Amino acid sequence: MNIGIASDRSGLPPKTIRYYEDIGLVRPDRTDNGYRDYSVADIHELRFLQRARSLGFSVDECRQLLSLYQDRNRESADVKAIAEAKLAEIDRKIAELASLRRLLSHLVEHCQGDDRPDCPIIDELAGERMAR
Repeated sequence: MNIGIASDRSGLPPKTIRYYEDIGLVRPDRTDNGYRDYSVADIHELRFLQRARSLGFSVDECRQLLSLYQDRNRESADVKAIAEAKLAEIDRKIAELASLRRLLSHLVEHCQGDDRPDCPIIDELAGERMAR
């Protein structure tokens, strides 16, 4: 099937599919005239990549997961280790965002938002931290 059909069936834009081919994640066959020819297995791999990316896995992590997906002798412990590392990364990012939210909320609470020039938000951005 051509890239348009592969796009429809995988839920990925053609540009993304071409990128995945360029970096070696998928390797569709080529017809005699040079067009890509995606198989059902290629579509499964593209869907797999789409779902993995939607869960936040990086391209390199997707490469590892795809390799494990293709390996019928894989150990689920290898897959779990990748997923646990991603979960730890997500938890770290959530903690960072929560900290940023607390700081910004504190600044907003202490800004009068009136016609005076004093503003703790500007002071913080200028490096003139306010007392908490």
